[in-house]
Amino acid sequence: MRDIREALQQSLGDAYQIERELPRGGMSRVFAARETALGRTVVLKVLSPELAATLSAERFKREITLAARLQHPHIVPLLNTGSAADSLFYTMPLVDGESLRDRINRERPMPIETVITILTEISSALAYAHEMGIVHRDIKPENVMFFHGSAVVLDFGIGKALSAATHAAEETTGRITQRGMSLGTPTYISPEQAVGDPDLDHRADIYSLGVMAYEMITGHPPFAGRSSQQVMAAHANQAPEAIGKRRTDAPVVLTQIVMKCLAKAPAERPQQASEIVSALKEPRQSGQVTGGSWFHRLPVWLPWAIAAAATGAALYFALRAR
Repeated sequence: MRDIREALQQSLGDAYQIERELPRGGMSRVFAARETALGRTVVLKVLSPELAATLSAERFKREITLAARLQHPHIVPLLNTGSAADSLFYTMPLVDGESLRDRINRERPMPIETVITILTEISSALAYAHEMGIVHRDIKPENVMFFHGSAVVLDFGIGKALSAATHAAEETTGRITQRGMSLGTPTYISPEQAVGDPDLDHRADIYSLGVMAYEMITGHPPFAGRSSQQVMAAHANQAPEAIGKRRTDAPVVLTQIVMKCLAKAPAERPQQASEIVSALKEPRQSGQVTGGSWFHRLPVWLPWAIAAAATGAALYFALRAR
């Protein structure tokens, strides 16, 4: 059996020259490829053949074309879509930088001012996309990258394309496929996604944003360390611990808007992402944010260095006292 990369390159012909494979996506193989016509490097994401077989290719391409209309400074746009190697693909610009996941892992918890900046940028992207009728469905740190210092969101419109193409295929063939295909990631999934609500709307993204914000502020997501099924059940039924109990220097306005995003009922969340953008202006305008308390701005290694120095000093004086 030929490797998909070889089959894909042969199917693509001269339109793209595959350069290297990138870390795999949840439902796709991901490649950096040279787009011959414009001489630029793009990300080429190829759905698994098994997944593509359950979709209406025509409907998938139509939805990707609609999503490609999104033009926003904090959204990575979709560029093209097509069929190749018995599968479906789409392309987007290559953002060569770190992800929000990388940054969270490096700065856990993150400085408050950094959190507010990132949340404002992502919320503005969500507000714009939602106005255009597009719900992301998989907001998580891995889908946020940093481009010239600003947060940008990847894969806008893919969730809707997969869902719409699945429904279209079912209507055509009469077969019921595995509905939902885990659109969304258990750690960040909204309660309505967790219970398989087919009528979810843009407020699912607002919940997922709240989960991501909670992790940036406290260093950990609200529900973690369990199986996927248990995490999803917690999102559906369990109230998260108050942010103030995990981090005392977070401005009240910030904690309130994040906890509101985490409301189980969509009607109790901010109804538009623009409300989050407006709320996040207050801590800065009131002077509550200066990058976090002095304690949280200390390097993570400093407490260990102080402890080592204290131990060394104690040992020195103990030896002298003999």
